[in-house]
Amino acid sequence: MAYNFKEFDKRIGELSERLKNELAGVRTGRAAIAILDGVVVESYGTRLPINQVANVMVEDARTLRITAWDAANNKEIEKAITYANLGLSVGSDDRGVRVFFPELTGERRLALVKLAKERVEEARAGLRVARDDVWSEIQKQEREGKMPEDDKFRAKDEMQKKVDAANKAFDDVLARKEKEITE
Repeated sequence: MAYNFKEFDKRIGELSERLKNELAGVRTGRAAIAILDGVVVESYGTRLPINQVANVMVEDARTLRITAWDAANNKEIEKAITYANLGLSVGSDDRGVRVFFPELTGERRLALVKLAKERVEEARAGLRVARDDVWSEIQKQEREGKMPEDDKFRAKDEMQKKVDAANKAFDDVLARKEKEITE
């Protein structure tokens, strides 16, 4: 009986998606809406993500425009972005809030690349845990007689191919992010 890798594939997909989301929040020199995903605004006594109280759009290469659905939230949005300490400049005008992305220094670019590498390493650690769980399950099935020894090693080879493919995907995501940061 061959091992079912459906759960392992699901965990790999979740790790990949989480890595992409985390790297989207790493700031580059260009305006990116994803950087505001973790910012919450106090609105009418509740804390909500910015995208639930306003429209966020890219105005130009280094500027985001935030148009609150209720103009009374503009000051709260401005305050939330400032307190999030994202290294962005914030200003209000008659149409809403503008977020400015300053030019990155060489030192800051290196720090951002290092941060991106740390995020990838966290994803790799999660992948190693998932791999170890699957390998333990395969060995358990073989010990209990549910899987012949030959199938155990075939499953191990297939599992390793999936791990290698996931690591390559992580490397590709990191390479794109590094290029984005250093440009």
